[in-house]
Parts: sequence; C-alpha cells; structure tokens
Amino acid sequence: MSYSTVFQCADDQALLDRVTACAAQEGAFDPMLAATSLRWPLSSASDVEAAYASALAAGNPDPGGDPAVITDGMILANVQANWEGTPGTDPPPAPAA
Repeated sequence: MSYSTVFQCADDQALLDRVTACAAQEGAFDPMLAATSLRWPLSSASDVEAAYASALAAGNPDPGGDPAVITDGMILANVQANWEGTPGTDPPPAPAA
C-alpha cells in the first residue's frame, strides 16, 4: 500500500462522484457529505488501493471514473462497511417542540 496512491484515490473527483451516487442510492440524507466522509476509508481499503495503483501503473488516465478499475460492487461493499455513524447518512434530529 502506498500513501501516495491512497491520497490520489481519495482526491479523485470522478471516484468521489461515484461514491456520492452510491450514498444517494443507499439512502443518505446528505449524499455529498456522506461521500466526503467515506472517501478516506474507501480509498485506503486494500482492494480499492491495489486496483487504483495497478491502473495508475498501466497509464489509465481516469482510474476513479473507470468501472473496470474500481467496480460499483467494490464501492458499495466499502460504503456499506463504513456506513454506520458516517455524517450525512442519518437525517438530522427533529427540532424540539
């Protein structure tokens, strides 16, 4: 695992967009907030980091946007594994009456 690869992956806007879509489909109250919170655990997951590093080494210009590199299943599995307690996944509490 390379910290550089993890950072590049976490900073990949195309991947963040895909994580946002996943969070929305999973029912996040604020999908963009949830995706921002989930990008680090996702990017440092061994399967995602290895796939991303391999794509970079192969010269792929868009590893985060390429579903053949980081599959939707990989995103979903890592989002679900880190869902509980993630900001934006639960609606805010109702105001006190």
